[in-house]
Amino acid sequence: MKNWKEIIRHNTFRYMDHSTVNTVAGKPNTALASFAIDDTLAISVSEEASPPVIRLWVHSNTIVLGIPDSRLPHIEEGMAFLEENNYQGIIRNSGGLAVALDEGVLNISLIIPGAQNLSIYDCYEAMVRFVQAMFTDLTDAIEAYEIVGSYCPGDYDLSIDGKKFAGISQRRVKKGISVQIYLDIEGNSKERASFIREFYRIAKQDEDTAFTYPEVNPEVMASLSDLLGIPLTVEEVKQRVITTLKDLTEEIVTIPVQKTEQENFDKRYQQMIKRNETI
Repeated sequence: MKNWKEIIRHNTFRYMDHSTVNTVAGKPNTALASFAIDDTLAISVSEEASPPVIRLWVHSNTIVLGIPDSRLPHIEEGMAFLEENNYQGIIRNSGGLAVALDEGVLNISLIIPGAQNLSIYDCYEAMVRFVQAMFTDLTDAIEAYEIVGSYCPGDYDLSIDGKKFAGISQRRVKKGISVQIYLDIEGNSKERASFIREFYRIAKQDEDTAFTYPEVNPEVMASLSDLLGIPLTVEEVKQRVITTLKDLTEEIVTIPVQKTEQENFDKRYQQMIKRNETI
């Protein structure tokens, strides 16, 4: 396993904060745009047209589904349930299952080169260590292992005392790697989990399926604010991202979307639209 600091450390990082903007590359700032822009940036990083990127993003009332979720036997009814409750449901192009996003959930995309040299586990581990470093002054109890009963369970669930507050996914485009994590910072985690549990109840309806979908237990989910016993905010955690990154780079720059990136984004955005036409 490679040293996590060596994986992330680069002379220059490109910082993009899409957590409060209305549009991304000319499109509404929805999760569709987020996954399209991450692909775009992975291409730029792969082609050395951009330094490595750290991008922050927040979306209100969104359920991000995995590809297996789109195959639920009653997915149409599940999507109708989301719409009736003013949630947007989209299928992402990276791994995983359903995740709930709102204003209390901060997403971080770490986009770096080296897909030919770095294993999937190297990159997952690097993100785990980065998050642990972000909160090292508050806790040393953040662990990575699957939390059974959580939504979107996986080996790299992040938890404290068995309560999950974050999950990681990964996507590779050419030689670029996008490691994406959601951090449940504030708000009612149990309500989020209960909502996803109801989505699965409606979309699956106790039918036998080849794929095993999670039986969500809201009691194993929690926000960092609750777990640490302090009122953390998304804005405060964004600053922790920058502070931690500063120890791993010589300069942090902001670069707008370039012409070639706009062209790649438009293509990737249309691919996301097409992917979601199935539901």
